[in-house]
Amino acid sequence: MKITVLGAGSWGTTLAILLANKGHEVTLWAHRTEFARALEADRENKRYLRGIVFPDNLHVVEALHDAVSKAQMIVTAVPSHALRETAQGFANEPLDDKIIVNVAKGLELKSGKRMSEVLLETLPGLTPESVAVLYGPSHAEEVVRQQPTTVVACSLSEKTARLVQEAFHTKYFRVYVNTDLVGVEIAGSVKNVIAIAAGISDGLGFGDNAKAAIITRGLAEISRLSARLGADPLTISGLSGIGDLVVTCLSRHSRNRSVGEQIGKGRKLKAVLAEMSMVAEGVLSSKAVVDLAGRLGVDMPISQAVYQMLFEDKPAQQAILDLMQREPRSEREPGSGYN
Repeated sequence: MKITVLGAGSWGTTLAILLANKGHEVTLWAHRTEFARALEADRENKRYLRGIVFPDNLHVVEALHDAVSKAQMIVTAVPSHALRETAQGFANEPLDDKIIVNVAKGLELKSGKRMSEVLLETLPGLTPESVAVLYGPSHAEEVVRQQPTTVVACSLSEKTARLVQEAFHTKYFRVYVNTDLVGVEIAGSVKNVIAIAAGISDGLGFGDNAKAAIITRGLAEISRLSARLGADPLTISGLSGIGDLVVTCLSRHSRNRSVGEQIGKGRKLKAVLAEMSMVAEGVLSSKAVVDLAGRLGVDMPISQAVYQMLFEDKPAQQAILDLMQREPRSEREPGSGYN
């Protein structure tokens, strides 16, 4: 299959290498011309994945048209805040019989839309059945070294999800199928915000008890928002839900957890982001999540606290104290399973 990956960060490059190693004809597109030329000349991504050599059937291009025009499957691996602009760049391309697989996790800042909704709104030739996402606990640093990983391919069309499963599934990269697009995308997006909270806990020097509370109550927030949007509750117990939440809250590879840790140590967000070469999706997603929850009337106190610490300079110690001093309540709420 001819597959194009849009976005040459660590995850996009890792997936391009995985697909090429499986025998697909793979094209990798980088947003910046000079970066694309360096990737093709070096035959490795020295910025993000130094030492991992590109397979011969992985080719890097500079022009978006060249990347998209001949592809049967397009993988969008640009940051969530750049997805609409990237998609607009090939909105006039014929998309008949093409499948688009988004792997960026987040909600659009101003609209609160999921990434599949952004694609469908931006690409007039795209049908809902042609859109899929690939989500789950999957750090590029481990996948590129072929360490065992499980993810979920999700689409409203089970046929499309299975085509994505077939394209990506390998002996070390196990792909499951799901058709609950709302649940998978919401879980995969909100978990980044909760991971920042977990990092803040680390930065404050708190222990396992606090981390377990953040993960568990964060899962409750994901469940409430997902349920309000009509998702299947079982999705939250799967790979894109608790699976991705746990790995992002605990892993040393997690950029979102790392941002939170620095905030917990008292540093300002602007200074933390200035030192990062990769995107922590949870930072902007925190605002989108809080805005969406507010419009829907969904209680998400941890997400709200993360937003306040990041963008309103609320002291981390005070934010945690306020969370702990909320009115005592029941753990379970009739109808949603969570409170």
